[in-house]
Amino acid sequence: MSNLSCAIVGLPNVGKSTLFNALTRKQIPSENYPFCTIDPNIGIVEVLDRRLDALSEQSKSKKIMYATVSFVDVAGLVKGASQGEGLGNQFLSHIRETDAIAQVVRCFEDSDVIHVAGKVDPIQDIEVISLELILADLQMAENSLSRMEKQAKGKKELLPTVEFLKKAVDHLNQSLPMRALTLTPEEEKVAKLYPFLTRKKMLYICNVSENDLPSMNNPFVERVKEYAAKEGSRVIPICAKIEEEISRLDEKDAEEFLMSLGLNESGLSRLIKETFSLLDLITYITSGEIETRAWTIHKGTPAAEAAGKIHSDIEKGFIRAEVVTYDDMMRCHGRVGAKETGKARSEGKEYIVKDGDVILFFHN
Repeated sequence: MSNLSCAIVGLPNVGKSTLFNALTRKQIPSENYPFCTIDPNIGIVEVLDRRLDALSEQSKSKKIMYATVSFVDVAGLVKGASQGEGLGNQFLSHIRETDAIAQVVRCFEDSDVIHVAGKVDPIQDIEVISLELILADLQMAENSLSRMEKQAKGKKELLPTVEFLKKAVDHLNQSLPMRALTLTPEEEKVAKLYPFLTRKKMLYICNVSENDLPSMNNPFVERVKEYAAKEGSRVIPICAKIEEEISRLDEKDAEEFLMSLGLNESGLSRLIKETFSLLDLITYITSGEIETRAWTIHKGTPAAEAAGKIHSDIEKGFIRAEVVTYDDMMRCHGRVGAKETGKARSEGKEYIVKDGDVILFFHN
């Protein structure tokens, strides 16, 4: 996992392209009409991490390599997208390749920005998109099932796949997303072979108006929170308009502007953290004169597998990992000081790497 990717979806005119502009500082058109975004715009954003800055200073590193997140901004979905309405089919194929979905939901009233359905109703918006994703999954499951049933006539080992696909089709036919379907460990393995859109983790981004700052709460946001809680999804309120303004400022001015609004961090920074957390991701760090770098891994990854992120040879020839926590690196003024005070631990290949571990791998 060198680069996490998150699809940004939403109905037309909910503030999706405005948010994307802010995220990536890419000035893509965000005119007030549907379908102004045709090809997926991809923006790679650095996950700024103060720990890397501090370690880089300590190691006198020549460069810093932050973790990154790719945000994929896809054409505004409309009702009927799964049948090819609007730019539906193109849109759906772009989402299949991402790790998570962030749905921008309009939670503000503004007579100047026309809502595609004529009125602001965040739950209805969520349900329109949810249904399109379910219908796209249903189409894929039905096609796969008819193919598999033919193949399974001569191959008994394909029967579990057929059973799983039947279960998926029944479930999707009730207009329920795949993440709400309980699977056995065997079914879980089969499910991984199919890129179901509705199995991806979902994050709802409530786009609020400037009047809702700094609390970023209003009755629309409350309704989205209630809806998300029922399906175990997360919610993050953001004011896309303010984020776009912040993205044009340098770091010092941006900090002052945020403070003047009563905010202590940007929505972008909260969104990236939430996306990381949503996918159970953490970073460990390597630091030396050449570079200080963050490596993205899943929570629960053992040391040898984490080493493989750097190079497969390090995983194969793994001997041990010398681990110092970030806090100990700071307190002991580096690895040498950490060793002298007994804060550098020698760990084997089964050691479970923690977020912020600063690691030196020894290998053949």
